[in-house]
Parts: sequence; C-alpha cells; structure tokens
Amino acid sequence: MATTKEYREFLLEQLDLLNNITCRPMMGEYLLYYNNILFGGIYNDRLLIKIVDSNKKYNLDSVIPYKNAKPMYLVSDIDDKELLKEIIIETCKCLPVKK
Repeated sequence: MATTKEYREFLLEQLDLLNNITCRPMMGEYLLYYNNILFGGIYNDRLLIKIVDSNKKYNLDSVIPYKNAKPMYLVSDIDDKELLKEIIIETCKCLPVKK
C-alpha cells in the first residue's frame, strides 16, 4: 500500500514549524529531509524516522518500513507539532548532510 497524497500533505502541514523540510517521492512513498539531512520518510501513511542515539530517549516503537529494510522509529503522535519539531532536530544531530 502506498502513501496517499492527502496523508503526505497533512504530515507536511504538521511539520510547518520546521523551515527547510523537503519531501521527495520514492516508489510510492516519500523521503523526508530537514536542512538536506535525510531523517526519515512517509511509508504506508506512517511517519518513520531513522534510529540514532539522540532520539532513543523518546521511547518510540521500532518498525520495518518495507521488506529487507533497517528498522526505523514510528512517530505515532503527529498532532503535537512542538514534539515533532524536537524529535526531528534531535534525530538530525546524528545524521550526515546530503551531498
């Protein structure tokens, strides 16, 4: 099942506290970047972020986004914009900038 455009638009609205969020399509899903840092994606109408040391403190559930993929954290509370902003900024602290 691919992510719907409606869910993508809703999620991008939830991330509006962050400047420089970009969303790129990938095989029916979407990759998410903050300041050119790939931090996660939208998979099957779910926000998933990379697992790094700086975001373990949020005690998020680990899920597999698709077959043979590395586990990622599921951010299920997407209604709290401030928390979303905090989680993404913390996640990006441990990730490389896209070249």
